[in-house]
Order: sequence, then structure tokens, then C-alpha cells
Amino acid sequence: MNSDIAIRLQNVGKCYGAGGHPVRHMIDLLRGRASAAEGFWAVRGVSLQIWRGEAIGIVGHNGAGKSTLLQLVAGTLRPTEGSIAVAGRVTALLELGAGFNPEFSGRENVFLAAAMSGLSREEIAQRFDAIVAFSGIEEFIERPVKTYSSGMLVRLAFSVAMHVDPDVLIIDEALSVGDGEFARRSFDRIMQFREAGRTLLFCSHSLYQIEALCDRAVWLDHGQLRLEGPPAEVTMAYDAALNAKARAQTGAAAAPIQRPAETTGGSAQRGSGRLTSVKLNAEEFTSTESDLTIDVGFASDPELPDPSVAICVLTADGRTVTSTSTLVDGVVPRRDSLGNGRVRLTIPKLPLLKGVYSLEAYLMCERGLHIYDYALGAARFTVRQLGLELGLFVLPRRWESV
Repeated sequence: MNSDIAIRLQNVGKCYGAGGHPVRHMIDLLRGRASAAEGFWAVRGVSLQIWRGEAIGIVGHNGAGKSTLLQLVAGTLRPTEGSIAVAGRVTALLELGAGFNPEFSGRENVFLAAAMSGLSREEIAQRFDAIVAFSGIEEFIERPVKTYSSGMLVRLAFSVAMHVDPDVLIIDEALSVGDGEFARRSFDRIMQFREAGRTLLFCSHSLYQIEALCDRAVWLDHGQLRLEGPPAEVTMAYDAALNAKARAQTGAAAAPIQRPAETTGGSAQRGSGRLTSVKLNAEEFTSTESDLTIDVGFASDPELPDPSVAICVLTADGRTVTSTSTLVDGVVPRRDSLGNGRVRLTIPKLPLLKGVYSLEAYLMCERGLHIYDYALGAARFTVRQLGLELGLFVLPRRWESV
């Protein structure tokens, strides 16, 4: 394999047996394969080449084969057909707590997990204090991990993964369980991992994170590779398919509004941030005549860099019409000594055509990568129009008789 290639998959498939003669089925399992006529293909015909230092995002609906593919690359599953070649040490954060023995203490599981990643006992002992310190669960490290919360399991698993110096890191949604402070530190460490020229496979339902973090994206659909390419192109195609499916199933029914709690300030938790309010200047607007003003209040740890605020405008059936952020527009939100701040977005002469729209608000880190807090359906408004135009918005235009 070319020394610049980190991972190569050639016509990879994984079939799970589902019936047939029990003896034949047992033979298939012992041989690490199954008959297509007797099983379910979770992944099939996937060929992919990943270069050293690349960050690859993987998207797809639940049951599309994402987790199976990642387990195949990690080596915890054997392919039914095809071949997989991986260069260097691989560490995977897959199912929550996977690889941990629930009866063992945190300390014992650190040694076990690190040893499975190829470290000697001496190497693990040298890194043990750093692993525990990063996880932040020092007072629980001697307790059985069956007593740990899901957040504690993620902290310990991620800390071990990042301290074994992997060449390839695989993350399957695991960080979505961690708390705000740890999630932020985790993303900082992932960025350091990327800058060091290591290879990352990142599976997430957050299309924004896929686009912001990855160099290339892969869309799996019913176990097959449907599309690969630049993250923006893949996520756009995948999002369009999701919207089409949702409209077909729900008749364009709108999701319920989830509003952030209205507060009057106060400091945020250490290492994190939260939205405190999202308010509009009105509930009804006239297309191309009214100004739309959105006020967003937030609180973030004053010891962290200034956060960024993002706004998305969606149609009643959940399609994103437009989005923007303080980061994109080069604005730095001001905060007081406690970390409280407020920003205002004004869209003059609102170019949206008639319809009902909703807003999503996000509070993110200074890179616009890690999401501290969000409010889906933070506000809803109606647009009326005087003309007969059709569509979603008005474009600047000029007619001439030629």
C-alpha cells in the first residue's frame, strides 16, 4: 500500500446471518462470513481510499451502515467480503463504554484499553496521571465503571484514546454525550490531532460539524456508498434527501418549537456557554418593506475566547433558507466581566416571500466548530407580500427592453 495512504477499503461488505440451517450458519460465523441469501448486508461494495492527515466525515440515516463500517475499519468486525488495510495504530470511540469491563475500576480499564491499543504497561503507567487528569474524574477512578454516568464513560474513553498517540482516530457520535466544558476541550484536542497530520474518521448527525471539521465527506445509504466528495456538496445532497423524505412522510408538518429559557444574565458554567434569550422585533413582516431584527442574549465562561453566534432561517417544513454567523461576518460579540453578552442581527427590507418561517440560534466557540448551546424553533414569524411572486425570496433584478 502507498505510504501516503492511511486506509484502503476494496469492495468491502459485511453480512449478518439471519436464519438458514443452524450448522451452516455456525460454520459461516466461525469463518467470519455469511451467505447473502441467508443474511442481511449492513455494508456492501464499499471502496474507499483515505490519505494520511485527512479528516473524513461520514453521514447517513440511522441503519445506513455507518457504525458497521467504522467497526470494520477499527478491526472489531471482520468483513464478509473485500479487504481492508490500515496503516498505523487505530483508536476508536464507538459504542458508549465499548471495550470497558463494567466490573473493573476506572484504573483497571485504563490499563486494559491502552494495552489493547498497543501500549506497554510501562508506557501506560507513564501516561496514567495525564489520562486521568484530562478526563476530570480523579475521585472516581478507583470505582467500578458500572457506577459511571454516560458522560464519565465518554470522558475516560476519549482521554485514553487521545493519550495512546493513534495514527487513526475513529469517532462515532460519542462526544455528543459529554458536557460542555469537556466537549470543548475534546474538540480542541481533535484540532491538535488534525494539525499533527493524523487521520480522522468522524461520524456525526451534525452536518455543520462535518462541513467545518472534515476535508472530505462520505454518504452511506443502505450500506452502500452513495456519494463522496467535498463536505459542502455531500452534506447538501444528504440534507436535500432528508428534507424530501420528511415532506413525503409528514406532509410538511412543522416541528414543535423549543425555546431557550428567558433569563436576566448570570455567568455560564466553566468551559461552556448558553443562550439566554432569542427575541424578534415583531411577529409579522411585509416582504421587501419590513426590517427583521433578531436579538440574541448569551452567557459564556469569561476565561474562554469570545464565542460566536449563528442564526438559521427555516421554512415551515424545516428547509434552511439562509444562515449567517458573527464569525462569517467578522463580528466579535462583546461580553461583560461575567461573560454576558448580546448581539443584534438586522436584515433590512426582508427579502423573504410570503410564508411562515422559524429561527434556529446557536452559541459556538470562537472557531465556530463546537456548539455550546442551541435553540431550535427559537422564534416563529409570518411574512406577507403585496405582489404575486412565487418562491422563497426576492432577488435583486433589473428588466430591460432590448
